[in-house]
Amino acid sequence: MTKNVDGKTVAFLLTDGFEDSELTEPWKAVREAGGTPVLVSPKSGGLLGKKGHQQAVDRLVADSQAESFDALVLPGGVVNADHLRMDDDAVDFVRGFFEQKKPVAVICHGAWIMTDADVVDGRTLTSYPSLRTDLVNAGATWVDEEVCVDNGLVSSRTPDDLPAFCRKLVEEVAEGVHERQHA
Repeated sequence: MTKNVDGKTVAFLLTDGFEDSELTEPWKAVREAGGTPVLVSPKSGGLLGKKGHQQAVDRLVADSQAESFDALVLPGGVVNADHLRMDDDAVDFVRGFFEQKKPVAVICHGAWIMTDADVVDGRTLTSYPSLRTDLVNAGATWVDEEVCVDNGLVSSRTPDDLPAFCRKLVEEVAEGVHERQHA
């Protein structure tokens, strides 16, 4: 049974080099459940995925605050994730969702920015396996699971996990604020 997220706005934070399906599949899931996906980026104009998907930026991250959204999705892609974690506005934007106890869904390399935002200490999550050491060093418990949910934080490993990831993303957005979500 698909959860309903009517009236909810979900930020997708990314830049060039994202993993195409890690944007397009969750975007479709949010839209089909009645939500409004919004592409937020440090870069204006259009973005290019590593396999050629192009998508227009809706808002600059420098002009965006977590208060304006109900949830956050962090797609992966090595280049995307590496560039985002070096952008102070993007890091602050991510931290804001945790401070406001809002759902955050992250897949693959997308978790890298969370180490810079200092929001993984004490959390259980999964990611692309090469991020394991970074996440553990930042205080997380890393698990090798298709999808992991920890108090409003949804995480998955790779595009192969997208069906489970999208289901849990929509479920957590429908639930709303999670009192045990923390920065």
